[in-house]
Amino acid sequence: QVQLVESGGGLVQAGGSLRLSCAASGMIFRIDFMGWYRQAPGKEREMVATLREGGPTTYADSVKGRFTISRDNGKKTVYLQMNNLKPEDTAVYFCNARGLRTLNFQNQFNSWGQGTQVTVSS
Repeated sequence: QVQLVESGGGLVQAGGSLRLSCAASGMIFRIDFMGWYRQAPGKEREMVATLREGGPTTYADSVKGRFTISRDNGKKTVYLQMNNLKPEDTAVYFCNARGLRTLNFQNQFNSWGQGTQVTVSS
């Protein structure tokens, strides 16, 4: 099993900043992909930012220039720095990680965290 634990959510005023963290643990040989998604009440879960090993970093158009995704490989942790937050950023933010549990390419994982609430007041 691969576990993901998010932290850093909370209540902030519009224009403020928050930094989310997501730490992976368990049987992990390699993490190929880490990303942040969010889900607002009554809406579908949407991609916020993704970071693929050796590949491009992607952002939702709505967060470009305000959010930054980064990764600490040694700590198996991904971060989401969120600046200039807006009320429409209010949502539960979920971390996703994909990779290999062992050297065997058939032993893959695709894990989700439990989510952390971000609330931006106007």
